Amino acid sequence: MTLLKSWVASANSAETDFPLNNLPYGVFSTDDLDPRCGVAIGDMILDCRAAEEAGLLVVADEPLFDVPFWNEVMEDGSETWAKLRARLTAILAAGSEDEAAAKDMLVAREGVELHMPCLVAEYTDFYAGRQHAQNMGAILRGSPSLPANWLHIPIGYNGRASSVVVSGTDIHRPNGQTKAPDAEMPSFGPSKRLDIELEMGAIVGKSTDLGQPITVDEADDMIFGYVLLNDWSARDIQGWEYQPLGPFQGKAFGTTISPWIVTAAALEDFRAPTPERDFTLLPYLNGSKDGLYDIELEVLMQPEGAAKATSIAKTNYNRMYYSAAEQLCHHAIGGCAMTAGDLLGSGTISGADKSEYGSLMELSWAGKEPFTLDTGETRGFLEDGDTMTLRGAAKGDGYKIGFGDCVGKILPAVTWPAK
Repeated sequence: MTLLKSWVASANSAETDFPLNNLPYGVFSTDDLDPRCGVAIGDMILDCRAAEEAGLLVVADEPLFDVPFWNEVMEDGSETWAKLRARLTAILAAGSEDEAAAKDMLVAREGVELHMPCLVAEYTDFYAGRQHAQNMGAILRGSPSLPANWLHIPIGYNGRASSVVVSGTDIHRPNGQTKAPDAEMPSFGPSKRLDIELEMGAIVGKSTDLGQPITVDEADDMIFGYVLLNDWSARDIQGWEYQPLGPFQGKAFGTTISPWIVTAAALEDFRAPTPERDFTLLPYLNGSKDGLYDIELEVLMQPEGAAKATSIAKTNYNRMYYSAAEQLCHHAIGGCAMTAGDLLGSGTISGADKSEYGSLMELSWAGKEPFTLDTGETRGFLEDGDTMTLRGAAKGDGYKIGFGDCVGKILPAVTWPAK
């Protein structure tokens, strides 16, 4: 598909993340407007509440935009999703008869405050990037061999929805227990090996009943859209606590997502196949569609006081071993009820080359091989004041489908005991 033209001039630039082909969903506010749902188009945002109240954007029997989150739209089902996207495209397309009315409902993106785009019901993080899993095995166990189950099931753990925050939210360095290899007892204090994980997040748009499994194709149809996701990780806290039950406090202190939900419909032309399997997956994990997407990804680091950020890694979502639909299918196969607003983290996305590694743990090989920034500073893990930015876009013919930046800055640990 080529670029679709809009009467919003900035949406027709090859450089914008938000052409008419995209139409991602977010929540914004200004000094004069309380938080409300909006759709990004070029350098503007269409105010969905205002458009609905004016009768310009009515796609359901009941109001959808009288709340500052997109869960109402999700829960109304896929027929409403399709109607909404078609109606938005009609309103914003070049030559639209609605241009005059809709112009008054546009708000400049610059200067607005962006909020969580949806209420996150539950958060599950997967471990579905093969290169990352092999790298972690080599670092932690001295061998890149995978766990016996890894090539057969998407491994994951249930995280904390309460710790999921929108881009731009500062993250405090976590306190916790760690244990040095030569120490007899653990100690307490701020994490010294603070890391990021470059991931994609899939947002579930439909609920299932307790006890009811789903197929991969049904799971694919349930995914409302995608966000960039940074699952901040305290490697030293995680290393002491994770055996035998897996991540807990080392992962519970913060997960950042980009502010715009890019719909599955907007990414349809960018589907990519999952890789050839070492073993044939069990039949319940088979689907009829390509499950991954060709989305180029980048990680940038900017120390406090630096004039600009350094690009430290570039990779692609198509490097994953398991798709979001396969992960969602496996999540529900035992009868776990899924809820509209559930967030599934893909797991760290790393490619075969070191320049494609999606975590500092890999880029610095657990701190043993520090990397150099454009400022001349070196890093093994995050220092206080560092700002991390994730970027991603699927690139078409003269346009791109972008997500907006996923940004977080590290603040010092909270003093404990509290004073």
